[in-house]
Amino acid sequence: MFDAEVTTLSETVLALCREAGLKVATVESCTGGLVAGALTAIAGSSDVVNGGLVTYSNAAKTALADVATDLLAAHGAVSEPVACAMAEGGRARLSADLAVAITGVAGPGGGTERKPVGLVHFACATATGTVHREMRFGNLSRDEIRRLSVIVALELLRDAAR
Repeated sequence: MFDAEVTTLSETVLALCREAGLKVATVESCTGGLVAGALTAIAGSSDVVNGGLVTYSNAAKTALADVATDLLAAHGAVSEPVACAMAEGGRARLSADLAVAITGVAGPGGGTERKPVGLVHFACATATGTVHREMRFGNLSRDEIRRLSVIVALELLRDAAR
């Protein structure tokens, strides 16, 4: 179901987390659960993956990941503060050691001059803090933006598990 790059990264994340005794959660908007899907496509992943939240709407971000409505109003869903809040909220809600969050504009529509198609914000929350990464993939296809977003999210989890 997933390509070799995504599968290999998923296997690496799971192995590193298993070795370190870490539990993982995902909070996904534009990827719609693909990161959780990639991780759980690997047999035996239940000893590492606590769960995943698909928070596509702002209401879901608030209800499921405890993202403050004033944060959404001030910065918009596709922003560093919201990505960080999603990761931190998901980590707390799902009792995970690591949580990765993704929010972006996968297109083909919905982009603006300030937030163009291909802009994706990522965050990875751990016990020691939250790391943010912004990617501007450009005006690629929706599928390619989502695939690249899964890879970046898995890389963040891999790096946090090391």
